[in-house]
Amino acid sequence: MPVTVYARGDEHPEELLKRFRKQVAKAGILSAVKRKRWYISKSELKRLKKKKAIRRLRRKLRKRMMMLKKKK
Repeated sequence: MPVTVYARGDEHPEELLKRFRKQVAKAGILSAVKRKRWYISKSELKRLKKKKAIRRLRRKLRKRMMMLKKKK
């Protein structure tokens, strides 16, 4: 997905670069490049996704428990 940024009138190059970086981050280009840097087999991807899901769930539960403790 190409990202293009055009200068707005009398815009400084720093501001233009800042807008470009924001668009690159929003498009997820850097994360895709990092992810595709090495080949990961499908079984490995599946294992990593499961591991991330477990981490997310634990974080969510930990946060919920903290909220319950604060209410008491």
